Amino acid sequence: MAWILFLVLVAIVLGLIGVAAKGLLYLLFVGILVLLIALALGGARFRNSGRRTTR
Repeated sequence: MAWILFLVLVAIVLGLIGVAAKGLLYLLFVGILVLLIALALGGARFRNSGRRTTR
């Protein structure tokens, strides 16, 4: 879970740098991509953690 939060933090930082600095708009897109990956990983982990197998 810590990796997902770290990826979200990195995405926010990259997005802010991409918006603030001229000529670094690609960092905004990289930040958005990292955020989407983090959300996908978090969703997959959340979905799998709710299922418990009973024998």
